[in-house]
Amino acid sequence: MPMIYRLDAPAREVARTFGLDAGNDPWPGGTVSAGGFAPVITMGREFVAGPRPEQRLPRRMIPRLWGVPPPPQGWGQGGDSRRHGILTVRNLDSPFWIGNLRNSEFRCLVPASAFMEWGKADPRDGKRRQCWFGAADQPVFAMAGVWKDSEVPSFALLTAPANAALRSAGRETMPVILPADPAAHDLWLRGDWKRAAQLLAPYSSSLMSLHVAG
Repeated sequence: MPMIYRLDAPAREVARTFGLDAGNDPWPGGTVSAGGFAPVITMGREFVAGPRPEQRLPRRMIPRLWGVPPPPQGWGQGGDSRRHGILTVRNLDSPFWIGNLRNSEFRCLVPASAFMEWGKADPRDGKRRQCWFGAADQPVFAMAGVWKDSEVPSFALLTAPANAALRSAGRETMPVILPADPAAHDLWLRGDWKRAAQLLAPYSSSLMSLHVAG
């Protein structure tokens, strides 16, 4: 599970990549840590009550906190709630998540340039090094996310089983990286849950880049 990812592009450049208006998003580009704010892209219905209008609202890019406040004791949220809230969603059938996932207005795109996972211990010195994974075919890519409003406007990342590149680093899961196709982005933001859930698959290892720090 990543605790850090990068979005190495300012808000206006991110907005151009995804074909929308950056609005007043102040993001300058840089690193996103668990418990920090980052730009996310929604279908624009956060403040719209009632049935979904026939006319599409423009998508919005707004800052949200990475880490959803955990539910009351006993709920199977299917994520990790230590310190920074719930960063990832693993149990798609959890009562804490299922309502948000089935209602597409609560799904979001989380722009990123790379995410970090700790690799296996190096047999030469016993140290674990930072492995930064990116999408070789997308300088800025979209991870699948879901948002909630409780104490704070927050979001969590959807996960999938690790691909071969992540498994080689000792990981069992990875964030869901959506294809570059705008139709895939639209499906995640607007499609019915049965079809959108088909996007929750490992990204191809052949389309990923890796940089090992240190």
